[in-house]
Amino acid sequence: MAQLEHRPPADSPPSLWQNRDYMVWWAGTGLSTLGSSVSSIAFPLYALYATGSAVQAGSISAANLIGSVTMTLVGGVLTDRVSRRAIMICGPLAQTVALAVVAWLVQRGCGAPLLPLVACALLSGLASGLTMGAATPALRRIVPREQVGAATAQGMGRDLVAQLIGSPLGGLLFATARWLPFLADAVSYVCAALGVALIRRPLGPDRSETGRQGMFGGLAAGVRMVRHHPYLRFTVVWGAFLNAVTQGFLLLLIALVKYRGGGPTAVGTVNAAALVGGVVGAVVTPRVMRRLRAKTVLVVAMWLFVESFAAVAAVPRPWQIGAVLLVAMVATVPLNVVLESYEARLVPDEFSGRVAAVTRFGMQCLQWTGPLVAGCCADLFGVPGAVLALMIAMLALALVLHRSRSLGVLDIPLEDVVELTGPADGEARGAGTASGGTHG
Repeated sequence: MAQLEHRPPADSPPSLWQNRDYMVWWAGTGLSTLGSSVSSIAFPLYALYATGSAVQAGSISAANLIGSVTMTLVGGVLTDRVSRRAIMICGPLAQTVALAVVAWLVQRGCGAPLLPLVACALLSGLASGLTMGAATPALRRIVPREQVGAATAQGMGRDLVAQLIGSPLGGLLFATARWLPFLADAVSYVCAALGVALIRRPLGPDRSETGRQGMFGGLAAGVRMVRHHPYLRFTVVWGAFLNAVTQGFLLLLIALVKYRGGGPTAVGTVNAAALVGGVVGAVVTPRVMRRLRAKTVLVVAMWLFVESFAAVAAVPRPWQIGAVLLVAMVATVPLNVVLESYEARLVPDEFSGRVAAVTRFGMQCLQWTGPLVAGCCADLFGVPGAVLALMIAMLALALVLHRSRSLGVLDIPLEDVVELTGPADGEARGAGTASGGTHG
């Protein structure tokens, strides 16, 4: 007798891997992330080899970050007003030009001057900030809304794998020819633009959504929506402090491995272990999200972080630090998926670019303070003591999750969350969703 085949419900969407538009976008973006990982290693390596100055090496990375943050808010407003497809094609093509110029300058040899390299890094960062504003709204057009969480997890897993491969690949290409990593990154941005061009679905915004607001009026509408909705407001403030603590910990991690007797190879191994943990987290996240409430996922992830801070300060060997980080990083992807999925479900498409830009800017605005505070704590208390000081900050952030009344929306299954209708609607509708109410 033939066995009965298990079939999914008739109304369930097909697998993301059967979604052609998603696949071409996923592949193009993945290749772009791989190229960025390659050049992120090559930029400081070239600056150190050409000038011997760590400050000049850092100035290139800083220019890229400044450009990205500067354009984030502008990109968010534009993505709700002009063609998202055009933004996601023109942005990578601008980065192609910037990296091709870098490759040409380096190929000429004899130490390319610093200023053109900084300018190209700044241009690439500006284009990156512009493109990021369109990514989340476009993803909502490419996949069904109930699959946004799974698509986000898969994207994070893809990016972590790209970073895991990109670091050693960047070193290998740099050893072969110093200009080669930059040319590879330029080609990767062409792949990103091509992936978007091959998407068949309209990516928006619809004509009826563009409105007549000016740039500042559009941005103010996004700020109002975040300010009026309890969940969005909480996650921006809470996420800003979380990112600052995380950035401080990343600085201390290198110092801690050195303090425990590890060299550059040990630092690379610990970093690789963390990335592997992130990949594992991306694999298990869809199952975790189906079995646990979103708030439970958020709380468990935070307590794992607290315990990992205590553990890495106590374990005596670098490999043990890597093992602890691997476990902690497994929780990183589910935490980010919860935050991004509920934001995507709450925010209407016509405001998604602006709100995503406001939340991203808010969550990143304090990152620069983390390394400064961590460095001061290391000078005062020693490296293990500084890690424990950051653990206290992480403990406070975990306890806030238990006390906050702004996370009631996380008690509602993602598919039942009610979409807001506008900035002024955020407070009233936010109260309804937070209390568990839904509308048909």
